[in-house]
Amino acid sequence: YLARRRALINPARAQPSFAPGNFTGDTVYLCAADKEGNVVSLIQSNYMGFGSGVVVDDTGIVLQNRGAYFSLDPTAANALAPAKRTLHTLIPSIALRNGRPGMVFGAMGGDGQPQTHLQVYTAVARFGLNIQQAIEMPRWVHGATPDGETLLVESRFPPATLDALRRLGHQVQEQGMWSNAMGHANGIVFDSSTGVM
Repeated sequence: YLARRRALINPARAQPSFAPGNFTGDTVYLCAADKEGNVVSLIQSNYMGFGSGVVVDDTGIVLQNRGAYFSLDPTAANALAPAKRTLHTLIPSIALRNGRPGMVFGAMGGDGQPQTHLQVYTAVARFGLNIQQAIEMPRWVHGATPDGETLLVESRFPPATLDALRRLGHQVQEQGMWSNAMGHANGIVFDSSTGVM
């Protein structure tokens, strides 16, 4: 992105005005740990644009607008009601092992965040991958299309896997090798025997 913006600048000429870039993301996740074993799992998302447009006095902090997830249909699971929090996808996590942090992780990527979360956690906890391998695995996301039925998959999956999914009746739609539609993840895993990250 920066290279494209830099290419617009010609130091030998007066510059026309440039339209702002296309900023599609609005969620940031970070995790941190120190030598004493303290950990932080933090996610910030305004949801859309400038969030609610409400700034906390004297802080510059813009409040998010995840309340847009509420439904005015009283029968909906996410129906607007007093003292109710809206369902949303912000789930910074700390997984414990023997009462101590074993893994600190989180994901960004809209409605696909819980699915990315599941895939990263399962790859580490169930299949024994290290955190980098888990984050780099090919990903999938279901329900992120207008029909709600299509299974989006990164093209890094083996063709035989995609063919098997189609034979099972899945509507598979291949995305790029490292598709933004699959979200992004960060994490830290601790070796329980040594405490090393």
